[in-house]
Amino acid sequence: MFEKEYDVIVVGGGHAGAEATAAAANMGSKTLLVTMNLQTIGQMSCNPAMGGIAKGQIVREIDALGGYSGIITDKSAIQFKMLNKSKGPAMWSPRAQNDRMRFAEEWRIALESTPNADFYQEMVSGLLVEKDKVVGVRTSLGIDIRAKAVVLTNGTFLNGLIHIGEKQFGGGRAGEKAATGITEQLVDFGFDSGRMKTGTPPRVDGRSLDYSKMIPQPGDENPDKFSYLNTPILKEQRDCHMTHTSALVHDLLREGFDRSPMFNGRIQSIGPRYCPSIEDKINRFAEKDSHQIFVEPEGWHTVEVYVNGFSTSLPEDVQYKALKSVKGFENVKFFRPGYAIEYDYFPPTQLKHTLETKLINNLYFAGQINGTTGYEEAASQGLMAGINAHLKINEKESFILKRDEAYIGVLIDDLITKGTEEPYRMFTSRAEYRTLLRQDNADLRLTPKSFELGLATEERMKLMEEKQEKSDKFVEFFRKTSFVPEEINPILESVSSSKVKQSDKLFKVFSRPKVTMDHMLSLNSVSEFVKKNEFNAEVLEQAEIQVKYSGYIEKEKNNADKLHRLENVKIPENFDYSKLKSLSYEAREKLEAIRPVTISQASRISGVSPSDVSVLLVFLGR
Repeated sequence: MFEKEYDVIVVGGGHAGAEATAAAANMGSKTLLVTMNLQTIGQMSCNPAMGGIAKGQIVREIDALGGYSGIITDKSAIQFKMLNKSKGPAMWSPRAQNDRMRFAEEWRIALESTPNADFYQEMVSGLLVEKDKVVGVRTSLGIDIRAKAVVLTNGTFLNGLIHIGEKQFGGGRAGEKAATGITEQLVDFGFDSGRMKTGTPPRVDGRSLDYSKMIPQPGDENPDKFSYLNTPILKEQRDCHMTHTSALVHDLLREGFDRSPMFNGRIQSIGPRYCPSIEDKINRFAEKDSHQIFVEPEGWHTVEVYVNGFSTSLPEDVQYKALKSVKGFENVKFFRPGYAIEYDYFPPTQLKHTLETKLINNLYFAGQINGTTGYEEAASQGLMAGINAHLKINEKESFILKRDEAYIGVLIDDLITKGTEEPYRMFTSRAEYRTLLRQDNADLRLTPKSFELGLATEERMKLMEEKQEKSDKFVEFFRKTSFVPEEINPILESVSSSKVKQSDKLFKVFSRPKVTMDHMLSLNSVSEFVKKNEFNAEVLEQAEIQVKYSGYIEKEKNNADKLHRLENVKIPENFDYSKLKSLSYEAREKLEAIRPVTISQASRISGVSPSDVSVLLVFLGR
């Protein structure tokens, strides 16, 4: 049934699996995607949205690296918003609502259009391993399929257990069975495993809701998009809506707490801290008598609605009774109740920075199997695992992104170095170099790297180079061009900024906080320069950020350079930490377990103090 041997086999067709398949295949590896259901490739299991705080930056990075998530999002979007516009550009985060069915369809079309990608529908029940090296997979029908590398992206399917009130049943997602066999085999090989929990809200019939009682949440007036390629920009958008719970809703929910798997001990695993269930919210924040509910359409033509903010595993009768008391939901009809799901994961400290496992060569983990939560986090890991699997089997240097190069680099370094005991999601606050890692410059940061790998196309590279060239040209114009007080003072007066008495460079006055690009464009010299060079909105935005935040950007670059010096101090692969008696016991224990590759990575391990780092530096210096 199959070729003698594939280059890469990807197990699981979610966001991680889809990106891993695309990356490996596009780089030239003969790739097989094995999934339990080919109809759910790229399925949005939870909310019908991509992006958000820090997550939007990750989607832009995936796109800049030649991944598909940004393109698929643009093709299936029904609304677009740039979040945090009131803050500095390091905090701006794009987010799109999507048509759930179109999103999965576009993923399927994109993958089927990818040369080197094959597909097979069946459950993988085990791995084929010879001499600490993976050589393929075994399916539930007992078919062995051989490969040089395997990427596991099992999502919530490994021994998945769904909870609705006091009822529980096996499943990886509503209506789909769990995957068995892999966890047990990996534990036998010496891997540590754990259990995590996530949840999802009820889906309801939009025709049964009264939107006149809710607050409309429209998209941006001039919507942007995710991909740096020429993908479509939204010409029309669908509104979301907002409503609130109340003290009565909370009381009705509390009536079911004794039957809640969250509170009666049935669920003991940890759920995502920043996406708690509604019962968790009213328990943890008992002083609040109201919580926001976002009513999100699932697509252009479907009436199905996602009730964001009402994630729950309470009994279905309690869910229904409480939701009927929410403003606008008085006549609500359920499509399906909310539920919680428990699943196996493997603490990610068992991985290298390439996402290859330390115990089994050529075996890679990506997505929720590593303890993360979120489509974007999963997709980025799938992309990196697919890239590195291809590079490894072709005996090429691995591809690792540093913390000052990408949010993807921060994500993977956090997982490998610190591990996680609760579902990990990305925030801008996790990145110490977030001024460098903006959503607007992901292409400038990453497309050259991806082009070198052979993943980003010439079209991408050409667009990036043109943007870079024009942005630099515009910034240089501001540095060299002078103004006279008569033309600039009316602008400064209008924004209550102190007037100038003598001529100076435009760069200096543009650096002032309240002076915007629109103010600059009102000057003849600037507007004529823009018209002459045909600068688009992207170039204008990039130039404005480079001028206004040049000091912050320079400072972060200097800090990153200092870090790189420690990145260059390598620790030998089988280094014996026990001979360094000056190390603290905790540091020795953590260093032995995680086995960092550089001093810089060692310094980020929880429990390794600055004095421990000094001991390492002195020893390695010798």
